[in-house]
Amino acid sequence: MLQLSLSWLGLGPVAASPWLLLLLVGGSWLLARVLAWTYTFYDNCRHLQCFPQPPKQSWFWGHLGLVTPTEEGMKKVTQLVATYPQGFKFWMGPTFPLLILCHPDTIRPITSASAAVAPKDMIFYGSLKPWLGDGLLLSGGDKWSRHRRMLTPAFHFNILKPYMKIFNKSVNIMHDKWQRLASEGSARLDMFEHLSLMTLDSLQKCVFNFESNCQEKPSEYIAAILELSALIEKRNQHVLVYPDFLYHLTPDGQRFLRACRLVHDFTDAVIQERRRTLPTQGIDDFLKNKAKSKTLDFIDVLLLSKDEDGKELSDEDIRAEADTFMFGGHDTTASGLSWVLYHLAQHPEYQERCRQEARELLKDREPVEIEWDDLAQLPFLTMCIKESLRLHPPVPAVSRCCTQDIVLPDGRIIPKGIICIISIFGIHHNPTVWPDPEVYDPFRFYQENIKERSPLAFIPFSAGPRNCIGQAFAMAEMKVVLALTLLRFRILPTHPEPSRKPELILRAEGGLWLRVEPLGVNSQ
Repeated sequence: MLQLSLSWLGLGPVAASPWLLLLLVGGSWLLARVLAWTYTFYDNCRHLQCFPQPPKQSWFWGHLGLVTPTEEGMKKVTQLVATYPQGFKFWMGPTFPLLILCHPDTIRPITSASAAVAPKDMIFYGSLKPWLGDGLLLSGGDKWSRHRRMLTPAFHFNILKPYMKIFNKSVNIMHDKWQRLASEGSARLDMFEHLSLMTLDSLQKCVFNFESNCQEKPSEYIAAILELSALIEKRNQHVLVYPDFLYHLTPDGQRFLRACRLVHDFTDAVIQERRRTLPTQGIDDFLKNKAKSKTLDFIDVLLLSKDEDGKELSDEDIRAEADTFMFGGHDTTASGLSWVLYHLAQHPEYQERCRQEARELLKDREPVEIEWDDLAQLPFLTMCIKESLRLHPPVPAVSRCCTQDIVLPDGRIIPKGIICIISIFGIHHNPTVWPDPEVYDPFRFYQENIKERSPLAFIPFSAGPRNCIGQAFAMAEMKVVLALTLLRFRILPTHPEPSRKPELILRAEGGLWLRVEPLGVNSQ
C-alpha cells in the first residue's frame, strides 16, 4: 500500500487511503481559493482607496442601513451626491465594496464599454431570472448581442407607427373610466394603479394582439404580472431569501412560482398558436394579412426574426423576450407618466401651456386622436416629460460588473470584479451637472440649453450598448397619454405630498394620488 509521510503534521508515515487523498486535495483547493480571494480583496481595496466613502455605520455592517428605500433615503442620496459628486465607495458588510457613480464623466468608460466588459450584475437582477429567463434584460455575452441585433427591427418606427391606434384606444378606455368615477364623486385617483392597468392593456395588444379588457374587468394574466412585480420588490428587501432554493420554500416563493407558471403558460400558448398559423399560411401570406390590419405585433416580429446565419429564435427565447417586454414596459411607463402628471399638477402654468399646445395641434380633428407625425409637434410637452424623467427617473439605478480593470478619465482604476451602481437618480440630481437640481424647470430641455450639456447628464433610459431598446415606444406612448389626458381633464394636486419609494421602479409610498377634473366638451 502507498505510504504517505505526514511528518510535517507530526503524524509519521501512514497508509494513503482514497479518502485521505480526497481530503488533502479538497483542503488544498479550499486553501488556494481562500488565498486567491484574500489577495484579490486586498488588491481591490488598494485600488479603491482613491475613492471617497461616507462614514460607516459599523465595521461589520458597513454602510448597510445608511440609504433606505424611503423618502428619507432619497434625501440621503441627494446629500451624498452633493458631498461626493463624482461617486463614492459603499460597503455592503465588511468584505463587499460597491462603487456608486453619479457623474457623467465617471460613468462614461462603463457605459461606452462593450456588454462583455461591463455586463449587468446578477446579484441585483437575479430574482427576475425565473420569470424573465434569458431575455435582453438579463442575458449576457454573445446571446445578448445576437438577440439585441435581432430585436432592434421590432422597434423601428415603421413597426411602432400602427401602435398609435392602440395607445389612443387604451387611453380612451381609461378616460371613460375617469369620467364615470368623477361623476360618481370619486375624483381622487391613484395614478400608478390606473396607469399600470392602461399600459398593461396596451402592451397585451402590442405584444400578443390580445384584447384583455383588463381596465374594465379582472384578468388572471394581468393579476399574475402585478403579483410577480410586487413579490420581486418584497423579496429584494429580504437578504435571507436571496437564494432561489430558500425563497421557493416560503409562501411568497410558492405564490411566485404559481404566477410564473401562469404567465409562461399564457405566452407559450400564444407562441404555439402563431407557430401553427405560419406553416398553414406561409410567411408571405401571413405578412399580407398583417399588412391589411396594419399592425405587426411583437410576437410576430420575434417569430419572423433570423440572425446572420438564418437561425430563428427558439420558443424559449421568444417567451423570455415577450415576458421581458411586458415587465419592462408597464411599470416604467406608468411610473414616468404618474410623476409627469404630479409635476403638471404642481405647476398649473406648465399644464395649461401643454394643454394649449395639444388643442392647437388637434383642433377641428374628429375623432380626436394622436397620430405618429403629431409626436414631433408637441415640443413643450416633450420638455415637461424630460424634466420629470430627470427629477423622477422610473429606474433609479442600474448595476454593472466589471470583467476587467476600467480606467477613469482622471486615472483612477475600477478593478476587475467590482460592481458599479450607475445612479441615474444621482446623476440627475447632481448639483455640479444640474444647477438647482431639485427645481422642476422644463426649460432645461430647451434646444439652446442642451448644447453644452453632456449626453450622459440625462439618462432615464440608461446609456451605452445596454440602453433601453424600447425607449421610442415608451416616449410615444407617454406623449399620447399625456396630450389626450390634458385635453380632457384638469389635473390637481392632493395632500399630503407623495413620499418617494425607490425599488426596482421609482414609486410613491401608498400610491400617487391626484384629483382629476373633467373639462367641458368644448374644451378641445
